[in-house]
Amino acid sequence: MMNKLSAIDWIALVLVIIGGINWGLVGFFNFDLVATLFGSASVLSRIIYDLVGLSAIYLIFVAPKMGKQ
Repeated sequence: MMNKLSAIDWIALVLVIIGGINWGLVGFFNFDLVATLFGSASVLSRIIYDLVGLSAIYLIFVAPKMGKQ
């Protein structure tokens, strides 16, 4: 199953995992890793947050197809 994923699928998965880890850090430790690395409300941080969000939306539609491979 996992070896048939496209490059975009892999990128989306990695970004959603990064986002999930970051939210876990925020929830458990009040520590925003993305903001720490790239600056709070910086353009780069906003781009990362946007890409994570778009990746999640992408996976909503693609994930059901991934299970059928």
